[in-house]
Amino acid sequence: METSSREHRPDAGLREQLDQLAAAHRYRRRRVLDGPQQPRSRLDGRPMLSFCSNDYLGLANHPEVIRALQRGAEDWGVGSGAAHLVNGHSRAHHALEEELAAFTGRPRALLFSTGYMANLGIISALAGRGDKVIQDRLNHASLLDGAQLSRANLRRYPHADAAGLERLLGDEGARLVATDGVFSMDGDLAPLPELMPIARRTGAWLLVDDAHGLGVLGRGGRGTFDHFGLTPDDDCILMGTLGKGFGTFGAFVAGSEDLVETLIQRARSYVFTTASPPAVAEATRASLAIAERDDWRRERLRELIAGFRQGAEQLGLPTMDSPTPIQPLLAGTEARALAWSRMLEERGILVGAIRPPTVPEGTARLRITFSATHSDEDLDRLLDALAQLPMADPIAKDEHLD
Repeated sequence: METSSREHRPDAGLREQLDQLAAAHRYRRRRVLDGPQQPRSRLDGRPMLSFCSNDYLGLANHPEVIRALQRGAEDWGVGSGAAHLVNGHSRAHHALEEELAAFTGRPRALLFSTGYMANLGIISALAGRGDKVIQDRLNHASLLDGAQLSRANLRRYPHADAAGLERLLGDEGARLVATDGVFSMDGDLAPLPELMPIARRTGAWLLVDDAHGLGVLGRGGRGTFDHFGLTPDDDCILMGTLGKGFGTFGAFVAGSEDLVETLIQRARSYVFTTASPPAVAEATRASLAIAERDDWRRERLRELIAGFRQGAEQLGLPTMDSPTPIQPLLAGTEARALAWSRMLEERGILVGAIRPPTVPEGTARLRITFSATHSDEDLDRLLDALAQLPMADPIAKDEHLD
């Protein structure tokens, strides 16, 4: 019998769901970048000044990192060919793990292909059905998904609220407490000096996703722990990414010898995936060395952040409390955030509109991010453009295009 009616097709209803996203100003589209990651480039064929990359130190297009990648490809080829536990774990991977362990001051480090995979692997390897996992309400999606994958009982405490965490822990404690180090959409920091003793007192692991702190904060870019003058012990797990401050690709977990060995055995997102290319590991070794030695890059970020916040305050712009290169500009509604982003793009400035479900309802925003390679002229141009934004809700057309 012929079944050609639309309701019998597997994609029936998808268009309606996409149209609903567009009507709610939540449809997203990709843009095509013509050239390397850097503040000034071409996007969809147009020259654009970007303030939305996570390449905080400006290393993604650094000549030394590029040369290290090229040499790595000459030495190791392009692909790793297999998972780390088969024959994909090269000497380049191993050297990078040792250097990351030394950099973070931890006994061991373990490479993962992405930060998302690292968080899934950590939580699902350490927690399971019947365990309690407690997380900050504004944690990255990968931390929340890791808890769901583990089938543990997930509870969430109010953002950056140590007292709220302590109440949820109660007398019975938890298997694991997880938090971002720097929150990726707000740019603020987790109160690690308060969280660490609470987790330790109740016997819980403390997992800190420092994707946006490493390279940027602390001595030599050692991240949020170092920023607070803290020395993580064996109850602390550090997850860091390599595609943001370090400008390459991948992620790692740093912790105790037993933790890393456990993840090698039990983290499914490590065991059952192909290792990243060894050439990328060589490039990351170069970028790690540059990040550690070039303190001027972090100083430059501090100058840009201070200049932006001073200028934004003079303009009366609705900024949020952030000491990091992530500087949100609160719009409130999705329509307003989209309209602001579009107006900036018409002036040749790219800043992404961040909308629910990435952020909570009513907190749509522009997420402005800085790189050490932005110039004073770039900052002035951004502030001049922001000064032209209307503060009232716009009547936006063709929202589905964004």
